[in-house]
Amino acid sequence: MTSTLDLLRKDRVLSVVRAPSIDDARDLCSALVAGGIHVIELTFTTPDLPRHLERAASGTTGAVVGAGTVQTFAQAQQAVDAGAQFLVTPGQGPEAAAIVDAAHRAGVPVVLGSFTPSEVMTAVALGAEAVKIFPAHQLGPRYLKDLSGPFPGVPLVPSGGVNAGNARQFLEAGALAVSAGTDVVSPADVVDGRWADITAKATAFCAALR
Repeated sequence: MTSTLDLLRKDRVLSVVRAPSIDDARDLCSALVAGGIHVIELTFTTPDLPRHLERAASGTTGAVVGAGTVQTFAQAQQAVDAGAQFLVTPGQGPEAAAIVDAAHRAGVPVVLGSFTPSEVMTAVALGAEAVKIFPAHQLGPRYLKDLSGPFPGVPLVPSGGVNAGNARQFLEAGALAVSAGTDVVSPADVVDGRWADITAKATAFCAALR
């Protein structure tokens, strides 16, 4: 379960894909890897997500692909059955413990969504390997730095409104990695299969982290 976190420590970024459809999940992952992003989150806001997870796992792309916006135990089970290598939740609903259990029984890590110190404590108590801070842009890097104070050993991953202009500030504030959304993967690029554009945007985003 450490490989995902190890890759995040190395790349300092994961790509979050939200699109009404995905032309080809395997080609999408290859495009992101070519741009330097190896950890990729496909979300349940995309219809027929399990099929896209299976497609992403059908070839050797060099990517670690997980499922995001997981809100129920049923979704967690569908995701791991389809080959998801990690799970991400937007927050902590009534099925959060069951989601963690489903992931751990499958041997995959969980990133639980949180915003407040109390929610971070709950995420850690439930067994999350990392904690997603969402929506990060509402209070910015300074909030993440303050949040890191009482939780020095908790890997924090800010998500929501993170872009090439502020990503490095979040890393300097103590983030393990940042979530890159439409700044790298626009829904239109995914639907139309504009893989070269996605690779170029991923390359530019990674360059902004250095």
